[in-house]
Amino acid sequence: MKTVSAPSPELPLIIVPKKGRRTRRFGLEPHSRPPLARMLRIHDLIGQNSHPNCTSMAVEFEVSCKTVMRDIEFMRDQMSLPISYSPLHRGFCYTKPVSAFPRMTMTEGEIVALLVAQKSLEQYKGTVFEKPLKSAFQKMSSNLEDEGFFSFQDLSSAISFRPVGYAIQELRVFDILSQAVLERHAVEFDYFKLTGKKPERRRMEPYHLGCIDNQWYLIGNDLVRSGVRTFALTRLSRPKILKTTFQRPEKFSVSEMMASSFSAFETPKPTRVVVRLDPFAARLASERVWHKSQKIKSLPGGSAELTLEVGLAPDLENWILGWGNHAKVLEPHELCERIASIARSMALQYSV
Repeated sequence: MKTVSAPSPELPLIIVPKKGRRTRRFGLEPHSRPPLARMLRIHDLIGQNSHPNCTSMAVEFEVSCKTVMRDIEFMRDQMSLPISYSPLHRGFCYTKPVSAFPRMTMTEGEIVALLVAQKSLEQYKGTVFEKPLKSAFQKMSSNLEDEGFFSFQDLSSAISFRPVGYAIQELRVFDILSQAVLERHAVEFDYFKLTGKKPERRRMEPYHLGCIDNQWYLIGNDLVRSGVRTFALTRLSRPKILKTTFQRPEKFSVSEMMASSFSAFETPKPTRVVVRLDPFAARLASERVWHKSQKIKSLPGGSAELTLEVGLAPDLENWILGWGNHAKVLEPHELCERIASIARSMALQYSV
Protein backbone atom coordinates (compact mmCIF):
# COMPACT_ATOMS: atom_id res chain seq x y z
CA MET A 1 0.00 0.00 0.00
CA LYS A 2 1.21 3.47 -0.80
CA THR A 3 2.47 5.36 2.24
CA VAL A 4 3.29 8.94 3.04
CA SER A 5 5.53 10.38 5.72
CA ALA A 6 4.22 12.35 8.65
CA PRO A 7 5.75 13.77 11.82
CA SER A 8 6.15 11.39 14.74
CA PRO A 9 3.00 11.19 16.93
CA GLU A 10 5.18 11.73 19.97
CA LEU A 11 6.08 15.20 18.80
CA PRO A 12 4.08 18.20 19.96
CA LEU A 13 1.40 18.63 17.30
CA ILE A 14 2.52 22.08 16.16
CA ILE A 15 3.29 23.02 12.56
CA VAL A 16 6.72 23.84 11.20
CA PRO A 17 6.91 27.46 9.99
CA LYS A 18 7.53 27.72 6.26
CA LYS A 19 8.90 30.47 4.13
CA GLY A 20 6.26 32.91 3.03
CA ARG A 21 3.66 31.51 5.44
CA ARG A 22 2.55 33.02 8.70
CA THR A 23 3.39 30.80 11.66
CA ARG A 24 0.43 29.51 13.66
CA ARG A 25 0.92 29.90 17.38
CA PHE A 26 -1.23 27.80 19.70
CA GLY A 27 -1.04 29.66 22.98
CA LEU A 28 2.71 30.27 22.75
CA GLU A 29 4.47 33.38 23.95
CA PRO A 30 5.07 36.04 21.27
CA HIS A 31 8.21 35.49 19.17
CA SER A 32 8.86 31.96 20.49
CA ARG A 33 9.07 29.14 18.00
CA PRO A 34 6.66 26.20 18.22
CA PRO A 35 8.22 23.13 19.95
CA LEU A 36 8.57 21.07 16.77
CA ALA A 37 10.27 23.96 14.99
CA ARG A 38 12.74 24.32 17.86
CA MET A 39 13.51 20.60 17.84
CA LEU A 40 14.10 20.59 14.11
CA ARG A 41 16.48 23.52 14.51
CA ILE A 42 18.26 21.80 17.43
CA HIS A 43 18.65 18.72 15.23
CA ASP A 44 20.15 20.84 12.44
CA LEU A 45 22.59 22.62 14.77
CA ILE A 46 23.78 19.40 16.39
CA GLY A 47 23.99 17.67 13.03
CA GLN A 48 26.27 20.46 11.74
CA ASN A 49 28.69 19.71 14.59
CA SER A 50 28.39 23.28 15.83
CA HIS A 51 27.98 22.06 19.41
CA PRO A 52 25.17 24.42 20.44
CA ASN A 53 24.55 24.96 24.14
CA CYS A 54 21.42 25.94 26.08
CA THR A 55 22.41 29.60 26.34
CA SER A 56 23.01 30.14 22.62
CA MET A 57 19.84 28.27 21.63
CA ALA A 58 17.74 30.09 24.25
CA VAL A 59 18.84 33.39 22.72
CA GLU A 60 18.03 32.22 19.18
CA PHE A 61 14.65 30.75 20.10
CA GLU A 62 13.75 33.57 22.54
CA VAL A 63 12.90 31.09 25.30
CA SER A 64 14.46 30.14 28.62
CA CYS A 65 17.35 27.69 29.03
CA LYS A 66 14.96 25.36 30.89
CA THR A 67 12.71 25.23 27.82
CA VAL A 68 15.65 24.29 25.60
CA MET A 69 16.72 21.62 28.07
CA ARG A 70 13.20 20.15 28.10
CA ASP A 71 13.27 19.98 24.28
CA ILE A 72 16.61 18.20 24.34
CA GLU A 73 15.45 15.75 27.00
CA PHE A 74 12.33 15.02 24.94
CA MET A 75 14.42 14.39 21.83
CA ARG A 76 16.77 12.12 23.77
CA ASP A 77 14.26 10.20 25.93
CA GLN A 78 11.13 10.08 23.76
CA MET A 79 12.61 10.13 20.26
CA SER A 80 15.70 8.06 21.09
CA LEU A 81 18.11 10.55 19.50
CA PRO A 82 21.72 9.95 20.71
CA ILE A 83 22.24 13.41 22.20
CA SER A 84 25.04 13.98 24.68
CA TYR A 85 26.80 16.98 26.22
CA SER A 86 30.46 17.42 25.29
CA PRO A 87 32.45 19.11 28.09
CA LEU A 88 35.33 19.59 25.68
CA HIS A 89 33.26 21.64 23.23
CA ARG A 90 30.86 22.94 25.89
CA GLY A 91 27.85 22.00 23.80
CA PHE A 92 25.63 19.17 22.62
CA CYS A 93 26.51 16.59 20.00
CA TYR A 94 25.34 13.29 18.54
CA THR A 95 27.29 10.28 19.77
CA LYS A 96 26.59 8.39 16.56
CA PRO A 97 25.40 9.30 13.04
CA VAL A 98 21.76 10.36 12.66
CA SER A 99 20.54 10.19 9.08
CA ALA A 100 17.28 12.07 9.50
CA PHE A 101 14.86 13.49 12.02
CA PRO A 102 12.54 10.72 13.31
CA ARG A 103 9.40 10.35 11.23
CA MET A 104 6.54 7.93 10.94
CA THR A 105 4.48 6.69 7.99
CA MET A 106 0.74 6.86 7.44
CA THR A 107 -1.08 4.70 4.95
CA GLU A 108 -3.77 6.11 2.71
CA GLY A 109 -6.29 4.13 4.74
CA GLU A 110 -5.16 5.81 7.95
CA ILE A 111 -5.45 9.23 6.34
CA VAL A 112 -9.00 8.42 5.22
CA ALA A 113 -9.78 7.24 8.75
CA LEU A 114 -8.52 10.59 10.03
CA LEU A 115 -10.86 12.31 7.60
CA VAL A 116 -13.79 10.17 8.80
CA ALA A 117 -12.99 11.20 12.37
CA GLN A 118 -13.02 14.84 11.31
CA LYS A 119 -16.37 14.43 9.58
CA SER A 120 -17.88 12.65 12.58
CA LEU A 121 -17.41 15.83 14.61
CA GLU A 122 -20.56 17.12 12.90
CA GLN A 123 -22.66 15.30 15.52
CA TYR A 124 -21.23 17.56 18.23
CA LYS A 125 -22.44 20.82 16.67
CA GLY A 126 -24.21 22.96 19.22
CA THR A 127 -22.54 21.31 22.20
CA VAL A 128 -19.79 22.49 24.48
CA PHE A 129 -17.50 19.94 22.81
CA GLU A 130 -17.68 21.47 19.34
CA LYS A 131 -15.04 24.18 19.71
CA PRO A 132 -12.38 22.20 21.64
CA LEU A 133 -12.81 19.18 19.35
CA LYS A 134 -12.29 21.28 16.24
CA SER A 135 -9.28 22.95 17.83
CA ALA A 136 -7.74 19.62 18.83
CA PHE A 137 -8.32 18.10 15.41
CA GLN A 138 -6.80 21.14 13.71
CA LYS A 139 -3.66 20.74 15.79
CA MET A 140 -3.44 17.03 14.98
CA SER A 141 -3.92 17.47 11.27
CA SER A 142 -2.09 20.75 10.65
CA ASN A 143 1.29 19.06 10.29
CA LEU A 144 -0.01 16.69 7.64
CA GLU A 145 -1.69 19.39 5.58
CA ASP A 146 1.12 21.92 5.88
CA GLU A 147 3.71 19.34 4.89
CA GLY A 148 1.72 18.82 1.69
CA PHE A 149 0.76 15.19 2.35
CA PHE A 150 -2.91 15.82 1.54
CA SER A 151 -5.67 18.40 1.76
CA PHE A 152 -8.77 17.91 3.91
CA GLN A 153 -10.57 20.33 1.63
CA ASP A 154 -9.94 18.04 -1.35
CA LEU A 155 -10.74 14.83 0.49
CA SER A 156 -13.90 16.23 2.08
CA SER A 157 -15.60 16.16 -1.32
CA ALA A 158 -15.23 12.37 -1.31
CA ILE A 159 -16.58 11.52 2.18
CA SER A 160 -19.40 13.10 4.17
CA PHE A 161 -21.75 12.53 7.10
CA ARG A 162 -25.47 13.29 6.77
CA PRO A 163 -27.18 12.79 10.13
CA VAL A 164 -30.97 12.63 9.89
CA GLY A 165 -33.21 13.81 12.68
CA TYR A 166 -30.41 15.18 14.83
CA ALA A 167 -31.49 17.27 17.80
CA ILE A 168 -30.95 21.02 18.00
CA GLN A 169 -29.00 21.55 21.20
CA GLU A 170 -28.76 24.85 23.03
CA LEU A 171 -25.09 25.39 23.80
CA ARG A 172 -25.69 27.42 26.96
CA VAL A 173 -27.90 24.70 28.44
CA PHE A 174 -25.40 21.99 27.54
CA ASP A 175 -22.52 23.98 29.00
CA ILE A 176 -24.28 24.50 32.35
CA LEU A 177 -25.34 20.87 32.66
CA SER A 178 -21.92 19.48 31.73
CA GLN A 179 -20.37 21.69 34.41
CA ALA A 180 -22.87 20.38 36.97
CA VAL A 181 -22.10 16.76 36.03
CA LEU A 182 -18.34 17.23 36.21
CA GLU A 183 -18.39 19.24 39.45
CA ARG A 184 -21.18 17.11 40.98
CA HIS A 185 -23.56 19.91 41.83
CA ALA A 186 -27.32 19.52 41.97
CA VAL A 187 -29.30 21.42 39.33
CA GLU A 188 -32.83 22.63 38.78
CA PHE A 189 -34.54 23.32 35.47
CA ASP A 190 -37.83 23.56 33.64
CA TYR A 191 -38.81 20.37 31.85
CA PHE A 192 -41.54 19.81 29.26
CA LYS A 193 -42.72 16.20 29.31
CA LEU A 194 -43.94 14.70 26.06
CA THR A 195 -47.44 14.38 27.49
CA GLY A 196 -47.31 17.61 29.49
CA LYS A 197 -49.17 20.85 28.75
CA LYS A 198 -46.66 23.13 30.44
CA PRO A 199 -43.10 22.93 31.83
CA GLU A 200 -42.46 21.66 35.35
CA ARG A 201 -39.62 22.80 37.61
CA ARG A 202 -37.41 19.82 38.42
CA ARG A 203 -34.43 19.31 40.76
CA MET A 204 -31.90 16.51 40.38
CA GLU A 205 -28.39 15.23 41.01
CA PRO A 206 -26.93 14.88 37.49
CA TYR A 207 -24.89 11.69 37.10
CA HIS A 208 -24.31 11.49 33.37
CA LEU A 209 -24.74 13.16 29.97
CA GLY A 210 -25.30 10.66 27.17
CA CYS A 211 -25.80 10.95 23.42
CA ILE A 212 -28.30 8.37 22.18
CA ASP A 213 -29.42 8.27 18.56
CA ASN A 214 -28.12 11.81 17.84
CA GLN A 215 -29.84 13.31 20.89
CA TRP A 216 -28.39 14.24 24.27
CA TYR A 217 -29.93 13.11 27.56
CA LEU A 218 -29.27 14.02 31.19
CA ILE A 219 -29.43 11.07 33.60
CA GLY A 220 -29.49 11.41 37.36
CA ASN A 221 -31.33 11.18 40.65
CA ASP A 222 -34.64 13.06 40.63
CA LEU A 223 -34.80 14.76 44.03
CA VAL A 224 -38.56 15.31 43.83
CA ARG A 225 -39.72 11.92 42.55
CA SER A 226 -36.88 9.93 44.20
CA GLY A 227 -35.28 7.75 41.59
CA VAL A 228 -33.00 7.78 38.58
CA ARG A 229 -34.63 9.58 35.65
CA THR A 230 -33.67 10.51 32.10
CA PHE A 231 -34.31 13.96 30.62
CA ALA A 232 -34.00 15.01 26.98
CA LEU A 233 -31.96 18.20 26.68
CA THR A 234 -34.18 19.48 23.87
CA ARG A 235 -37.09 19.74 26.32
CA LEU A 236 -35.03 21.21 29.14
CA SER A 237 -34.68 24.96 29.76
CA ARG A 238 -33.58 27.54 32.35
CA PRO A 239 -31.03 25.30 34.09
CA LYS A 240 -29.47 26.56 37.32
CA ILE A 241 -26.56 25.05 39.23
CA LEU A 242 -27.28 24.72 42.95
CA LYS A 243 -24.77 24.93 45.79
CA THR A 244 -25.68 21.45 46.97
CA THR A 245 -23.09 18.82 46.07
CA PHE A 246 -23.48 15.06 45.88
CA GLN A 247 -21.53 11.84 45.45
CA ARG A 248 -22.31 9.70 42.45
CA PRO A 249 -23.21 6.15 43.61
CA GLU A 250 -20.36 3.72 42.98
CA LYS A 251 -22.77 1.16 41.58
CA PHE A 252 -24.28 3.57 39.07
CA SER A 253 -23.63 2.38 35.50
CA VAL A 254 -25.26 3.79 32.38
CA SER A 255 -24.49 0.60 30.43
CA GLU A 256 -26.25 -1.54 33.04
CA MET A 257 -29.10 0.93 33.37
CA MET A 258 -29.75 0.90 29.61
CA ALA A 259 -28.87 -2.75 29.03
CA SER A 260 -32.41 -3.77 28.07
CA SER A 261 -33.30 -0.51 26.31
CA PHE A 262 -33.73 -0.46 22.56
CA SER A 263 -32.72 3.20 22.36
CA ALA A 264 -33.25 6.01 24.88
CA PHE A 265 -36.21 4.79 26.95
CA GLU A 266 -35.15 3.03 30.13
CA THR A 267 -36.99 -0.26 30.59
CA PRO A 268 -37.01 -2.46 33.73
CA LYS A 269 -36.50 -5.86 32.11
CA PRO A 270 -35.95 -7.31 28.64
CA THR A 271 -38.63 -9.14 26.70
CA ARG A 272 -38.22 -11.54 23.79
CA VAL A 273 -39.35 -9.68 20.69
CA VAL A 274 -39.67 -11.48 17.34
CA VAL A 275 -40.37 -9.59 14.13
CA ARG A 276 -40.86 -11.20 10.72
CA LEU A 277 -39.34 -9.23 7.88
CA ASP A 278 -40.13 -9.63 4.18
CA PRO A 279 -37.20 -9.97 1.73
CA PHE A 280 -36.93 -6.20 1.26
CA ALA A 281 -36.74 -5.44 4.99
CA ALA A 282 -34.64 -8.52 5.74
CA ARG A 283 -31.89 -7.36 3.42
CA LEU A 284 -31.81 -3.85 4.94
CA ALA A 285 -32.08 -5.02 8.55
CA SER A 286 -29.21 -7.49 8.17
CA GLU A 287 -26.88 -4.68 7.10
CA ARG A 288 -26.97 -2.97 10.50
CA VAL A 289 -26.73 -3.74 14.20
CA TRP A 290 -29.89 -2.47 15.88
CA HIS A 291 -29.21 -3.95 19.31
CA LYS A 292 -26.45 -6.08 20.79
CA SER A 293 -28.95 -8.90 21.45
CA GLN A 294 -30.21 -9.17 17.88
CA LYS A 295 -30.33 -12.50 16.04
CA ILE A 296 -31.47 -12.83 12.45
CA LYS A 297 -32.77 -16.16 11.14
CA SER A 298 -33.04 -16.48 7.38
CA LEU A 299 -36.27 -17.98 6.00
CA PRO A 300 -37.10 -19.53 2.61
CA GLY A 301 -37.76 -16.96 -0.09
CA GLY A 302 -35.50 -14.28 1.42
CA SER A 303 -37.61 -13.40 4.46
CA ALA A 304 -36.16 -13.41 7.98
CA GLU A 305 -37.07 -13.40 11.65
CA LEU A 306 -35.35 -10.80 13.80
CA THR A 307 -35.17 -11.60 17.51
CA LEU A 308 -34.32 -9.02 20.17
CA GLU A 309 -34.10 -9.14 23.96
CA VAL A 310 -35.26 -5.62 24.77
CA GLY A 311 -37.73 -3.74 26.89
CA LEU A 312 -41.06 -2.63 25.41
CA ALA A 313 -41.01 1.12 24.89
CA PRO A 314 -42.17 3.80 22.42
CA ASP A 315 -38.82 3.92 20.61
CA LEU A 316 -39.08 0.21 19.80
CA GLU A 317 -42.65 0.68 18.57
CA ASN A 318 -41.58 3.58 16.33
CA TRP A 319 -38.77 1.49 14.86
CA ILE A 320 -41.13 -1.38 14.01
CA LEU A 321 -43.72 0.99 12.53
CA GLY A 322 -40.98 2.53 10.41
CA TRP A 323 -40.80 -0.70 8.39
CA GLY A 324 -44.45 -0.29 7.40
CA ASN A 325 -46.01 -3.41 5.90
CA HIS A 326 -42.57 -4.97 5.45
CA ALA A 327 -42.55 -6.11 9.10
CA LYS A 328 -44.91 -8.04 11.36
CA VAL A 329 -44.55 -8.59 15.11
CA LEU A 330 -44.90 -12.26 16.06
CA GLU A 331 -44.29 -11.92 19.79
CA PRO A 332 -44.97 -10.85 22.47
CA HIS A 333 -48.73 -10.66 22.08
CA GLU A 334 -49.05 -7.34 23.88
CA LEU A 335 -46.66 -5.72 21.41
CA CYS A 336 -48.64 -7.21 18.49
CA GLU A 337 -51.82 -5.63 19.83
CA ARG A 338 -50.10 -2.30 20.42
CA ILE A 339 -48.70 -2.10 16.86
CA ALA A 340 -52.05 -3.19 15.40
CA SER A 341 -53.87 -0.50 17.38
CA ILE A 342 -51.50 2.21 16.19
CA ALA A 343 -51.72 0.96 12.58
CA ARG A 344 -55.54 1.07 12.67
CA SER A 345 -55.45 4.59 14.07
CA MET A 346 -53.04 5.67 11.32
CA ALA A 347 -55.26 4.11 8.65
CA LEU A 348 -58.29 6.07 9.91
CA GLN A 349 -56.43 9.32 9.34
CA TYR A 350 -56.08 8.49 5.67
CA SER A 351 -59.58 7.09 5.08
CA VAL A 352 -61.40 8.74 2.17
